[in-house]
Amino acid sequence: MSDIVLESVLTCPHCGFAKRETMPTDACQFYYECENCRTVLRPNPGDCCVFCSFGSVKCPPMQQEHGCC
Repeated sequence: MSDIVLESVLTCPHCGFAKRETMPTDACQFYYECENCRTVLRPNPGDCCVFCSFGSVKCPPMQQEHGCC
């Protein structure tokens, strides 16, 4: 089994700003405010969190294939 990646680069779909963030391992992150344009990101329909929608890496529970939260 591969190691779980705990960092993901979130990219704002509104302005394109990208920032590396550490993902929580004990909960899904439903909201994220872009530092550049201040848009509050929410998961796309069918995704469990902002990392699954806008991150370079899916959240830890999805990486483990257990599903999220």
